[in-house]
Amino acid sequence: MKLEGEYTFDGPREQVWELVRDPDVLVTALPGAKSLEQTGENEYEGEMNLRVGPVAGVFAGRLVVSNEQPPESCTLAVEGKGKQGFVDGIGHVNLEAVEDNKTLMKYEGDVQVGGKLASVGQRLVETASKSIIRQGLDTMNNALVARLEAQQTGEKMEFTPPSESEFAVSVARDMAGEALSSKAFKWIIGAVVIIILIIILVIINQNGL
Repeated sequence: MKLEGEYTFDGPREQVWELVRDPDVLVTALPGAKSLEQTGENEYEGEMNLRVGPVAGVFAGRLVVSNEQPPESCTLAVEGKGKQGFVDGIGHVNLEAVEDNKTLMKYEGDVQVGGKLASVGQRLVETASKSIIRQGLDTMNNALVARLEAQQTGEKMEFTPPSESEFAVSVARDMAGEALSSKAFKWIIGAVVIIILIIILVIINQNGL
């Protein structure tokens, strides 16, 4: 499964780079994360509660950062596993300074999913992954804005990340939207409508109306 996209941060590239490499910020960007610790210069380990459709569980993971070119780009390799399956992925992140003191992040990668986690279907897994990435980047951007404001005012940074329940509701909403837009779901709805119309016609004929 391939994942790619873009995101614009409301701050300079150097600050975004520091944010991406800060485990204390990263753990808040992933509600459901139970822990995230730096175990080496470029290695992190942690645990996260993850739900994709009917499949939920705790996944232990390892993140390795390589090919760093601060503050421009890096490569990320992720390994995660739990009772519900496994996730392996590798991706590349590029940060580009743009106008108005903002930063454009471009990311792309390949992800493999196995076990029960894969049983929910690739499209739902892909939708859940995109939702998690989007919300995580939104959270990091909010943390960035709060950090920049604190630097300007000299006051303590005030930032409240979304709760795990808020995060889960948003992911579920995105997955429901994907289901509603699928051809299979539309076909089922169409078939149900036709069946109802046939039943109504039968009733009308039987009553001589």
